[in-house]
Amino acid sequence: MILTVNSEKDTGKRLDVYIKDNSSFSRTYIDLLIKEGYVKVNGVLVKKSSYKTKANDSIDITEKEVEKLDLSPENLPLNIIYEDEDILIIDKVRGMVVHPSNGHSDNTLVNAILYHCKDNLSSINGVIRPGIVHRIDKDTSGILCICKNDFSHKNIAEQFSEHTNVRKYKAIVRGNIAKDEGIIDKPIGRDKRNRLRMAIDVNGKNAITEYKVLERFNSYTLVECNLKTGRTHQIRVHMKDLGHPLLGDLVYGKVDKRFKDLNGQILHAYYLELNHPRTNERMVFESKLPKYFEEVIDKIKSNI
Repeated sequence: MILTVNSEKDTGKRLDVYIKDNSSFSRTYIDLLIKEGYVKVNGVLVKKSSYKTKANDSIDITEKEVEKLDLSPENLPLNIIYEDEDILIIDKVRGMVVHPSNGHSDNTLVNAILYHCKDNLSSINGVIRPGIVHRIDKDTSGILCICKNDFSHKNIAEQFSEHTNVRKYKAIVRGNIAKDEGIIDKPIGRDKRNRLRMAIDVNGKNAITEYKVLERFNSYTLVECNLKTGRTHQIRVHMKDLGHPLLGDLVYGKVDKRFKDLNGQILHAYYLELNHPRTNERMVFESKLPKYFEEVIDKIKSNI
């Protein structure tokens, strides 16, 4: 696709915004194309979405070729909440990795959906993450939306980018949060001292989390977190910054003497609200608290 900047209103726009306004691509997909070298301006590769367009710029956009998938489908159990020809809503179990990475080449959600969906998955995110629009951590349980074609992927990705969907989590944090509710509006970036962690960073990406106290215990609090943005480890980083790290989170907190055997943070993605990519119908999906989460609450209550 070749676009030419030939109007005054399009001059001076960010490159990603201009392409979005003049194509059917999602903002997320456009950013991916730019970063991976699929966009040229006047014959020169531009890898910054912030490039400002100039009059008569010729913008050449090459869509990513679908790579041959080199992953093995696996017949793994899936808790399917909803499915049609466009989307698949999964309630992911705790401990399952979403997509393959170093040390996790099999037994992932991707392996499972490859078996379940066969060739009916979007290709936009490449061979490692077919159909994956958003992800949750290995030790986080809950709702995920899988896209079964590129049409639905672009639409759902746009909803995530524009924050027109609603994602809510329940978590148990350490300590007793003083306020009944609040908003944490602090940017998040890669931790400069530990590249495996994220951290509050004034030069990072905008990150907003709304939280509400659901129940207080003596040394713990059950909270609901509503994501207004979707940064890596957002809830975990923001709650740590609030002074209340998630129970079981050894990356951003410490071992709790009463819960030494927890395998990761107590965090569950229980609510997802979005528009169906084809019908535009507003859809709401909810997941009950899993057994591991309820067992922790019961143990906390038994010692109050």
